[in-house]
This record gives sequence, structure tokens and C-alpha cells, in this order.
Amino acid sequence: MTTTYDPKADLHRYLQSARDALLWKLGGLPEYDIRRPHTPTGTNLLGLVKHVASIELGYLGDTFGRPSGEPLPWFEEGAEDNADMWATADESRSSVVGLYRRAWAHSDATLAALPLDTVGRVPWWPGGKDEVTLHHAVVRVIADTQRHAGHADIIRELTDGGVGMAQDNDSMVPADDAWWEAYRARLEHAAREAGERNE
Repeated sequence: MTTTYDPKADLHRYLQSARDALLWKLGGLPEYDIRRPHTPTGTNLLGLVKHVASIELGYLGDTFGRPSGEPLPWFEEGAEDNADMWATADESRSSVVGLYRRAWAHSDATLAALPLDTVGRVPWWPGGKDEVTLHHAVVRVIADTQRHAGHADIIRELTDGGVGMAQDNDSMVPADDAWWEAYRARLEHAAREAGERNE
């Protein structure tokens, strides 16, 4: 039996699973918790979604001469630094999520329309070093989205204890709170012991 290999389908599957995981982390949280900065550098859930939407539109749209037409004022000249990494009070959850879903559709259309060896130019990379294949661009977006989904995992766990890889696959050891507390205590003990040995 011969298996047909479809690299585009593989790339899309991994990209979509990362997208879904990132959005899932917003579910059930109030506005404050999806927006508030959880780290000294301001990392926040809704900002991660806004950033990744912007990245998709750039790498899988503009780079291949397929601008989306979506206004991205946070990238315009004179915009505040890091403006793509957080949502203002006037930017609703639904508007940011809607932008992300439209970015998905635009990126998916690019992936469907062009061969993986299509060469594009990344507008924000230096001239002479700005060429990239569609294959490379998709892998880059997958890596970026998965990285930020990992950030969202940690933020969500610290916010309300919510954990898991995906809505239908939490990928966690089936255990109760007492088991997790003992497990964490064991890790803490091992860390302290190693720290004392290496002082």
C-alpha cells in the first residue's frame, strides 16, 4: 500500500492545531485576565493573539504579494513600540479574535494558491537577505505560534489553574490535587538539593 504524502496538509495541520490551542487559552476568562500583564515584560493572552495574527498576515500575505487589506495601525510609522503585543481598552476581544480568524483564512488561501517553493520577500527583513520560500515562511509561523501558545499555557495556569494542550486532549497525567501538590513538592525538594550541592 502506497501512502500519499501531502506536505501542505501536514503544515496546515500543525499550524491549525497551534492556532486552536492559542485561542482556547482565552476561553472562560474575564476581560481583565486576558489583558493583564503577567510578566515584567507585559506578556498577556489577548496580546499574544493580536501579535500572532499580525505575524501571519505579514509572513503569509505581504511577503508573497498578497496583502490582506486588514488595517494594522500598530505597525504604521510612529506607532508605539510593542503595540502589537497588547490590546487597548477599545480593542474588544471579539475584534482581536476576529482579526486572527481572518488572518487564518488569508494565510490558508496563500498556502492553497502557491507552491511551497514560491519565493517571497519579507518587507521588514534587510534587503539582500529578505527572500524566503513559502515552505520556510509557514514553518516560521508554526514555530512562532507554538512558542506563543506555550506562553499562553503558562499564563493560563498561573491565572486560574487551567492546563492542557488542547480542548479535546489535555495531555496531562490523570491525577488529583493532592498528587500534583506532592509532585510539585518533590520537584522543589530536588531543586533545593541540587542547588545546595552546587553552591
